[in-house]
Amino acid sequence: MIELGKNITGYLRENFGDEYLSRFVEFYNSEPKTYIRISPRSDKQKLFESLARYGIELRSVEGIANAFEVIRGKDIVGKTIDYILGAYYIQSLSSMLPALVLNPDANHKTLDLCAAPGSKTTQLSELMGNRGTLVSNDISLDRLRVLMYNIDKMNVVNAGVLNKKGELLSGFFDEYFDRILVDAPCSALGIVQKKGEVSNWWNANKVNGIAEIQYKLLVSGIRMLKVGGELVYSTCTLTLEENEFVLNKILEKYPVELVDVELPVESRDAFTEINGVKLNAGISKAKRIVPWEAGSEGFFVAKLVKTDKTDKRNADKSRLKNDIKLLNADSRDIKNYLSEISDYYGIDKSVFYNYRYIQRSKDIYFVDVNWDSIHTGLFNRIGSKFGAVDKKNKVQLHMLAAQIFGRYAAKNRAELKNKTELESYFRGGVIKRPFDSKGQKLVFYEDKILGAAVASSEGLKSQFPRAFRTQEIVIP
Repeated sequence: MIELGKNITGYLRENFGDEYLSRFVEFYNSEPKTYIRISPRSDKQKLFESLARYGIELRSVEGIANAFEVIRGKDIVGKTIDYILGAYYIQSLSSMLPALVLNPDANHKTLDLCAAPGSKTTQLSELMGNRGTLVSNDISLDRLRVLMYNIDKMNVVNAGVLNKKGELLSGFFDEYFDRILVDAPCSALGIVQKKGEVSNWWNANKVNGIAEIQYKLLVSGIRMLKVGGELVYSTCTLTLEENEFVLNKILEKYPVELVDVELPVESRDAFTEINGVKLNAGISKAKRIVPWEAGSEGFFVAKLVKTDKTDKRNADKSRLKNDIKLLNADSRDIKNYLSEISDYYGIDKSVFYNYRYIQRSKDIYFVDVNWDSIHTGLFNRIGSKFGAVDKKNKVQLHMLAAQIFGRYAAKNRAELKNKTELESYFRGGVIKRPFDSKGQKLVFYEDKILGAAVASSEGLKSQFPRAFRTQEIVIP
C-alpha cells in the first residue's frame, strides 16, 4: 500500500486538525466497503437468488432504494453474469449522492458535463426512467469509450454522447438545460483510500490549478442552465479550495443561489468561515461527506438554482457538422427494417414506436422517442446501437437491442442448455448442436436475455460483442 504523502497529511492537519487527520489515516488504512446500485429493470428477487449462487451477500442501504452494500463476495461481484449484463453497477455510496440530489425526470433536459466513466450518467438515466433527453459529455476520448461501454452495458437508450471541453460547451447550449450535473475533476482526497497513487502527485499547486478548471466548468454549466433550472456541483475531494472557495467565487459573480440538500447518509454542513475569512452564508447549505462518518468515500455536494439570465457566449459554429437526422419508426428509411424484425421475431410493431432511429452507413442506432437536442451534429453518438445492415439488406440486432426487445419476442429464440454452452457463448464461440432454423436468434439462458447469435448448419455462432469478452466472467 502506498504511504500517505506528507503534502496530504500536512494539509489535513493545518485545515482540519489532528483528530481529523488521525481519523483520515485510520480510514485510509482500512478495507474499502463495496456497494452496488441495482438497475430498476432488474427483478431484485431473481437477482438476489442468482448472486447467492456466487456466495454474494448484500445488505440494503437505508434511504436509497436500489443501493446495497456487499457484505460477502466482494472479490467476485464484478465477475458475475448479472454484472456483465448490466443488472447492477458497482459504485461507491457517496458517488450515488449527486445524481440523487439532482433527481431529474423524463421531462427534464439533463446534462452530465463530466460524464466518464458513466457511473452517474447511467444513474441519471435510471432516475429518468431511461426516457427523455440526457446529454453526457467528457473531454477525454479514451474515457469516452469507457462511458459508451457502460451506457451500453446498463441498457441506456436516452443518452447522446459528446466529446467536448466542458468549459466551451455553453457556446452551443445557451440556457438550454433544466438539470445539470457538474461532477468536476478534482484532487481526489475523498477517494485516496482506493486510489493510493494520488499520494504520489498531490500538492497545493495542483489543487489550485484544478480549482480553476472546476470554476470554469461550473460557470459553463450555469450559462447552459435555464432560469429556474437546477445544477448540482460535486467533487470527490475534501479540500477547501475545490469546494467552498469555488462556490464562494461563483456566488459573487453569477445569478445562482444555493438550496438545502438532504442526504440519506451522515454529512456535515460546508464551511462558511475559513481561517478567519468569512464566506457567503448560503454555502452552509452544501454538504461535506466525511468518509468515516458516511461509511463511504469523501464527497462534497451542493445544489444551485439559477435566478436570472446570464450573458451569452457564442462558440464558433462555422465548423459544425450537419445535424444528425433522427427517424421515427414509420419513416421511409427505417420502417421496412422494423417491419421485417417484427415479423421475424414476433415482436409487436408498436414496441418500436417508443424509439427514434439514426442510420450511419450500415449501422443503426436507437434512442428514446422523446430525446431531443439542438446541434445534433456535435454528438459522437446519439442513443445506442440497434443493429447493422448485412449484405442481404437485413438488420442483425446488436446485443443491447436484443436485450431490450428480447422479452417481446415470440419466435427465433435460442435457449442455451448448460454451463458449457454458456461459456462458449461468452467467448464468442460456436455451440455445436442443431437448431430449428437458420438465421439470427435471440439468446436466453434460464431467465436471462444474453444477446444474439446466428444459427447455421455448424451450430449457433455467438454475437456477444468483443468489447464485453475482455472481462472475466465467472459462471457458478
